[in-house]
Amino acid sequence: MHTLNLGILAHVDAGKTSLTERLLHAAGVIDTVGSVDDGSTQTDSLALERQRGITIKSAVVSFVVDGVAVNLIDTPGHPDFIAEVERVLGVLDGAVLVVSAVEGVQAQTRVLMRTLRRLRIPTLVFVNKTDRGGARYEGVLADIAERLSRDVVAMGSAEALGTREARTEPFTAADPAFATALTDLLTGHDDDLLAAYVDDATGIPYDRLRAGLAEQTRQTLVHPVYFGSAATGAGVPELIAGITELLPVTGQDTGGPAAGTVFKVERGPAGEKIAYVRMFSGAVRTRERVRLRGDGEDDGREGKISGITVFDRGTDDRASALTAGRIGRLRGLGAVRIGDRIGEAPAKPPARAHFAPPTLETVVTPLRREDRGALHTALGHLAEQDPLIGVRRDDIRQEISLSLYGEVQKEVIQATLADEYGIEVTFRETTTICLERPAGTGAAVEVIDREPNPFLATVGLRVDPAPADSGVEFRREVELGSMPFSLMRAVEDTVLETLGQGIHGWQVTDCTVTLTHSGYWPRQSHSHAVFDKSMSSTAGDFRNLTPLVLMDALKQAGTTVYEPMHRFRIELPADTFGPLVPVLARLRAVPRTPLTRGRVCTLEGEVPAARIHELQQLLPELTRGEGVLESDFAHYRPVEGPVPQRPRTDHDPLHRKEYLLRTLRRVAGGEGGRA
Repeated sequence: MHTLNLGILAHVDAGKTSLTERLLHAAGVIDTVGSVDDGSTQTDSLALERQRGITIKSAVVSFVVDGVAVNLIDTPGHPDFIAEVERVLGVLDGAVLVVSAVEGVQAQTRVLMRTLRRLRIPTLVFVNKTDRGGARYEGVLADIAERLSRDVVAMGSAEALGTREARTEPFTAADPAFATALTDLLTGHDDDLLAAYVDDATGIPYDRLRAGLAEQTRQTLVHPVYFGSAATGAGVPELIAGITELLPVTGQDTGGPAAGTVFKVERGPAGEKIAYVRMFSGAVRTRERVRLRGDGEDDGREGKISGITVFDRGTDDRASALTAGRIGRLRGLGAVRIGDRIGEAPAKPPARAHFAPPTLETVVTPLRREDRGALHTALGHLAEQDPLIGVRRDDIRQEISLSLYGEVQKEVIQATLADEYGIEVTFRETTTICLERPAGTGAAVEVIDREPNPFLATVGLRVDPAPADSGVEFRREVELGSMPFSLMRAVEDTVLETLGQGIHGWQVTDCTVTLTHSGYWPRQSHSHAVFDKSMSSTAGDFRNLTPLVLMDALKQAGTTVYEPMHRFRIELPADTFGPLVPVLARLRAVPRTPLTRGRVCTLEGEVPAARIHELQQLLPELTRGEGVLESDFAHYRPVEGPVPQRPRTDHDPLHRKEYLLRTLRRVAGGEGGRA
């Protein structure tokens, strides 16, 4: 049986989970369509999801239609939980992007579509809620063409919009206007079709047009648009037909080497890890020992599979194997992490980053002091399930900081800690996360057995700026065999760890760090082969020395602090534009030239992420409640004015070297030897 791994994506409240319920009902998996408001849906299984009526965690459910096993992944729509969508994208064969027929294209809709197109994931658009008051047809189509993609075509008409009798009628070969629309769309991407159209005045045969539509949809060149209502079921049969006809299905390459991707990790009742895996080829079996590979080099992690469940026809059944094309849950892999590859590299490895990282940070504090240790453990478990929850521990101030996408995510973490771990917490005011980039080049070196270096290690490092968004690259100008690999690895790992906090306390990125000098004392011993630590270099020497050298090089290079910027789009009454201008200036926004059509003004621009919440609060008063704001992360820009300092989790790097060297010399002198 062929398989299709399908993602359902949308802006929050567009009806994504309701559509999932309707698809399951149409496929015969469930007898009654669940309700988000009643908390009776199949995929919103968390108590918090049922209480809030929103999807927080991605969920998988399977059904069979027309001989195709569809693994449907329902994803969160709220932007605070974009990390859940991030992890799903790497395992999808296709997607359905849900748009509300009332609200039309919204902020998150645009972010999702840009990402789907960039990753070349075949996508159908489903315009939902045609039964709701204010539902539109032509207006939404124009909105989609203008703000999502011009390469779209409506697959049917809609009648009685805004009523419970709203219905759709699929276009067929008997609709000449539809054939013309298909011809115009498809010939723009296919020269052979264009030549056939020019050569034959009667037009291209309808069967060839449908075949061309399927091919170009799978190539992500075009996006068919369906109308309907998840609440009433109108248009859903046509959407199901489009899913199986137009999106790519995969066979089961069970004969190839095992290759899979872990896109979700959760914990079972006993605290054990459960890994959600999409297999791209081959198979893994119960009691098989598998290798786990992250984004970097093979770090030797492995595990033995103790149990497998496979999603099938609305349930997850125990199985002896997980085969190519399928999605299942593996138990027994205690060292597994989100993003791990199982077996060989998958045919479709996940991209490193689809969405922007979190730009907000807050300090979390337990109400009971005795819960501090348990809080750190619990947050570690949550970070395993959501790696973008950056847990940062300040041992000096005894504080724990979290990186977040928004206030709703903070409330969910607070409720999760209380419900699942019994830990009551409070949060400080949310602040913005900045980053540092080297302003120039800096270099430093400390030589073994030469004052003031107290460590048995030689480390020289050079820091160079790199292009924006390139991350951190570690290079070597020394020969790999100049010292043991374990010592080389200690330097590299420590460099990456130290760059977590730069001169101003923010993470340093977009740079190249090069190891320019290295040296060590080989393992030595006294008579009778007794190992003498004081005469032999260890990894600890390099882990202690590397931060001091790196911070010296970074100080010489200098760093610039960058703040996150959001792009915004505001639609407002034209006569309210004037009062908005000075407010945008006060918020340090950079607006572009406004576009006025009739009584509506559209303004786009950029604003610091730290001020977007204030803009949201001020807009209703400034626009008589008629202003609509969309925003999403754009890029980082240099901070203007006073440079924000981030509280450090270690000693001030500008004084840390002197402090450590003084302490180490005192300890060494007191012991009569090397510290």
